[in-house]
Amino acid sequence: MRVFIGLGNPGPRYVLTRHNVGFLFIDEILKQSKLISTYETHLYLAHLVEFNQRNKALLVKPMTFMNLSGIAVKRVCQEFNVHSFEEIIVAYDDIWIPLGKIRIRKNGSDGGHNGLKSIINSLETMSFPRIRIGIGPKPEKNLTDYVLGEFTSDELSIIGKVLKLTTEAAKELCQSDISKVMSKYNSLEVG
Repeated sequence: MRVFIGLGNPGPRYVLTRHNVGFLFIDEILKQSKLISTYETHLYLAHLVEFNQRNKALLVKPMTFMNLSGIAVKRVCQEFNVHSFEEIIVAYDDIWIPLGKIRIRKNGSDGGHNGLKSIINSLETMSFPRIRIGIGPKPEKNLTDYVLGEFTSDELSIIGKVLKLTTEAAKELCQSDISKVMSKYNSLEVG
C-alpha cells in the first residue's frame, strides 16, 4: 500500500498558501477516491482510500507544522507498519521548479526544504520517493513571505490543473514502476 504524505501547515491561515500545496494535493486525491476510513491524532490526519477496485492508499497530512513534519511521518510509519520507506511518497512545494510542472524522484536531498529536512532527520534516510510540485520561479524578495503567501487567482487556476496531473501520477505510482511514471510526468507542463 502506498502512503502519500502531503506537506503543509495546519490551520485556516495557511490553506491556500504556496507552502501548503502538499495539503492541496492530498485534498485532490481524496476528492477523486473512495474514502474507507479516517484516523486523526494530534500529530497527523490520515485517510485510507481506494483509488480503484485494486489499489488502496493512505493519505496523510502532518499536523505538526512544516518544520516538524518528520515527527508525524515517523509515527505514521510505526502505527501503519510501513515496512519500507519506498512505500511512502512525500509531496511538497518546490521553489526551484516553475509553476505548472512537477518532478517525481526516487530519492534525494532536502534541497533546502525544511519539511523534507525534518522527515530525512526523523527517518534517518533520504531514500524515499517524492513529488516536487513547482511554485517557482524563486522570487528576488523575501522567500518566507513568498512561500507563506497565498496563490494569486491566475496561479490558483494553474495549480488546479497541476493537482489533477499530480493525482493522475499518484494513481499510476500505485500500479507502475516509478521510473515509467517519472518518464511520463517529469517533462509535462500545464498552464
